[in-house]
Amino acid sequence: MSWTEYAVMNRIALVTLNRPEKRNALNHIVVKELTELLTKAVEDQNVKVIILQANGPVFCAGADLEYLQQLQTNTYEENLEDSRQLAQLFELIYTMPKVVIARIQGHAIAGGCGLATVCDFSFSVPEARFGYTEVKIGFIPAIVSYFLANKIGDGKARELLLSGNLIPASQAQEYGLINFVTEPDVLDSEIMGLAEQLCQQNSAQSMAWTKKLLADIRQKTLADAMTYAAEANAHARASEDCQKGIAAFLDKKDLTW
Repeated sequence: MSWTEYAVMNRIALVTLNRPEKRNALNHIVVKELTELLTKAVEDQNVKVIILQANGPVFCAGADLEYLQQLQTNTYEENLEDSRQLAQLFELIYTMPKVVIARIQGHAIAGGCGLATVCDFSFSVPEARFGYTEVKIGFIPAIVSYFLANKIGDGKARELLLSGNLIPASQAQEYGLINFVTEPDVLDSEIMGLAEQLCQQNSAQSMAWTKKLLADIRQKTLADAMTYAAEANAHARASEDCQKGIAAFLDKKDLTW
């Protein structure tokens, strides 16, 4: 039995959590399946944009607590390997060359909120709640902390991670955790509209290089970052996509990528 689904339509991959009876909670099987499907989408030549979504009323309730309880009998090495799998999934979404859009139709909590954190764009219904509740059960929000602090700043990250409180979608948007709050009846049309826009109007190569630039540049000093950016700029200017795009602009021609 699979707890995830994969489909492609019009160059858009739909990667779906399908464990609604457990509120799409994460365990090693779900994490492994998500990693495999997202890797498949990266390698799929027919895919340009990925939508990460979930079936049921909850986007993702975080780690499966029954599974976490079982892990308490593991050795440190076994727990480290399990933790690395989730870290690899988050890093994959954050650094993969294709844009990932989160469709959040319900609560995104703990690890589920982590998934939303690492996506490039995120759309949420107003009723959804967001938060990292690990400290309330004696756990820690370790893996998401790096991505969250980079995304919304140290102060807001500390507020959310140390309090463990849930916040409404409107506040999550205000904090910069998510991008858009959208009514349920237009959620899919808004998401597909953005996905189609990215497919038709943007160079896949340019989006991939921009994601890599954003992931790499934070780890550098100002001087090293400027050197890296200048080199990336020079490489991009010489690319076929850049030459094609500039020529179309100057010739006032519509370009569909």
